[in-house]
Amino acid sequence: MKALFQKLCAAGVLLLAAPVGAQSPVIWTGSWAASPMAATAGGVTIGDTGITFRNFIHLSIGGQAVRIRLSNEYGTKPLLVADVHLARSASEGAIVAGSDHPLTFGGARSVEIPAGTVAVSDPVAMPVPDFADLSVSLHLASPIDFALTYHESAISTNYESVGDQTAEIELHDSSKISNWYLLTGVDVDAGPMASAAVVLGASVVNGTHSTLDKNLRWPDDLARRLQAAPSTAKIGVLNEGIGGNRILHDNVGMGGLARLNRDVLGQSNAKILIFSMGTNDIGRMFFPNDRTEKGITTEQMEWATQQVVLRAHARGMQVLCATLNPYEGAAYYNAEGERMRQAFNEFIRSSRACDGVVDFDRATLDPIHPTRMLSKFDSGDHLHPNDAGYQAMADAFNMDLFLRR
Repeated sequence: MKALFQKLCAAGVLLLAAPVGAQSPVIWTGSWAASPMAATAGGVTIGDTGITFRNFIHLSIGGQAVRIRLSNEYGTKPLLVADVHLARSASEGAIVAGSDHPLTFGGARSVEIPAGTVAVSDPVAMPVPDFADLSVSLHLASPIDFALTYHESAISTNYESVGDQTAEIELHDSSKISNWYLLTGVDVDAGPMASAAVVLGASVVNGTHSTLDKNLRWPDDLARRLQAAPSTAKIGVLNEGIGGNRILHDNVGMGGLARLNRDVLGQSNAKILIFSMGTNDIGRMFFPNDRTEKGITTEQMEWATQQVVLRAHARGMQVLCATLNPYEGAAYYNAEGERMRQAFNEFIRSSRACDGVVDFDRATLDPIHPTRMLSKFDSGDHLHPNDAGYQAMADAFNMDLFLRR
């Protein structure tokens, strides 16, 4: 035995016994996300007893434990969140009885989030299935005199109510709201094989004109396609779409290039970026009600796309790029803008910068009139798809692209 040990040492082999009961560290993976924005002044009224926001969300992948991320990014002062609860959601603003879990931050039930920053909760051992519907209830105990951070146009019915009702099964004296407040991310412990795909885009990514409360945005549809195959079932999908967003210039929220670090590279265990934006960059140049928008060239859009890819590649992420849907008939459609869209789409199809392409243009166009969206996919404004159109976009993905991680 001594001779064998000496031979192993001479060969540079060291055998270490693992500590009894040792466990691998948890790898947190994003299952849901929303891009933070600055709430408009006067959007909510907070009285002396404070306010409860109850946010309803739909996960993409499940796991054995959950943690959340709250944001005070647009606050100019520290924000005290007095109480936070996580539960399974029920109908009409209610939660499932017996599913409520109070959350802590560093062991404390309340958390003060410094201005311009975020707070990640302690994990809670709450097993959740794929596509779980959850409620995150937050209590602000007193009025504030600065902007709250929120996500506008959740396409999900959420609620606000007076006082601390975070643990209540049914809210009383509540009002419906259309935005998510303070909540910007939910991570799950989905195991070491899990990862996340982040979708960066504008209103078509956010799901404008999809059916309210049905989770029929195309990233939701894509999550269901991924879940249907064992080889991709552990990939979460994070929706970082902002209605009206542009790539290079701030318009509604920071421009896509500016929010790349926060909304993509900062996501938990994100391995894939799906880049899908540019129509607003083109269309806003010709919007009839606002001539103040700064113009952009096709070459600038191409450069910005290359920058997105380079920065994501530097973090080891795979990048899938999407062509732009046809939009003739939309309020800001213009023949010159159409030429830019065609040129940008050809760049996406032919460029070797991206690791893969999803052709939303060809998936949604009218073959008889290819500058228009096919009528059965058109929500009516000629810019945003309907539920069927969003499904067609999700169906356009070659699922083999997700196997190259």
